[in-house]
Amino acid sequence: MNQLRADLALIASHVNPGSRVLDVGCGDGALLAALRDERGCNVHGMEIDQANVAQCVEMGLSVIQGDADKDLAFYPDGAVDYAILSQTLQTTMRPAVVLEELLRIGRRAFVSFPNFAHWRIRMSLLMGGRMPVTRLLPVAWYETENIHHVTIDDFRALVAARGIKVEQAWFLYGNKRHASAATANFRAEHAIFLLSR
Repeated sequence: MNQLRADLALIASHVNPGSRVLDVGCGDGALLAALRDERGCNVHGMEIDQANVAQCVEMGLSVIQGDADKDLAFYPDGAVDYAILSQTLQTTMRPAVVLEELLRIGRRAFVSFPNFAHWRIRMSLLMGGRMPVTRLLPVAWYETENIHHVTIDDFRALVAARGIKVEQAWFLYGNKRHASAATANFRAEHAIFLLSR
């Protein structure tokens, strides 16, 4: 799993072998392929981009074209052990509804997102007065797919308000884990949460 992006490698390492997995917004299918090939999981994906869907299908992955905001309702309750939403939450129209759907479909859900409260983003806004372009947010504000600028503390408040249990959380700075949950909202670039009811 060394070839996976850091957040995806961390998620993959915490999925139990042989699990049923749905990756929503699965992109090029790298995580699904790793879970299938290295952990023996029964994997399925949903992806909005047609080119990514075609690439996944060419790799022998079961991936459908779909929109997280509209198409999760078609999945039955408890269909998978893990529902995964990586780098997609901030692009959805109704993130709270998508979270509820993930936890209806899966016994557990992994959710990862870029932290818009990271100190570099704060400094860029403070010093330059403009939305920053960073490694995790590599395009200008008017070209980004992000429509909700979520922070770690915002996400913690959302799951608490919804009665969602945080089983584990990991915070990344670059490709390295940031150990302190207390300072993660300021210092982490990326967050990964494992959720359940």
